[in-house]
Amino acid sequence: MRNATDLLVQYATYHRDRRNIATHFVGIPLIVFAIGVLLARPVLGAGSVSLTPAWIAWGLATLWYLSRGQLVVGIAVSLLNALLVGLGHTVADGSLAQWLGWGLGSFFLGWVIQFVGHYYEGRKPAFVDDLTGLLIGPMFVAAELLFALGWCRQLLADIEHRAGPTVLRDLHSPA
Repeated sequence: MRNATDLLVQYATYHRDRRNIATHFVGIPLIVFAIGVLLARPVLGAGSVSLTPAWIAWGLATLWYLSRGQLVVGIAVSLLNALLVGLGHTVADGSLAQWLGWGLGSFFLGWVIQFVGHYYEGRKPAFVDDLTGLLIGPMFVAAELLFALGWCRQLLADIEHRAGPTVLRDLHSPA
């Protein structure tokens, strides 16, 4: 069980171009939202207590995030994911076409934005080499948001020491 610092360093090595990081601030939330939409059905239970596969997945992911040793990052990513899953549930209550349209459309658009970012990076997405990257992506976005707000400075320093600083890669010369 790797800790958050090691996971974020590994993920960061695939994400040093600032344009790629910027696309992840849009693409990853769209993908998490889409998962919230698509897993909002079926609703298990009735009345005021109902559960969906999306909330079960969120709970399991939250336990994983909170067990990585960076409590502030774990709380931040869990809250952001809860917001996105909750928003996903609001559109999933519509018709079948609406549910699938929002879910599949957001999922596809999120991945297109991710791949545009990786064009700037000049590198394949991290999940290609390690499927854990699919869980680390939202944690990376939450950590980057915290860094931008001035939080978790030591974590940022550790990541930059091991993965290098962020850059704007020259697209006209090889990496």
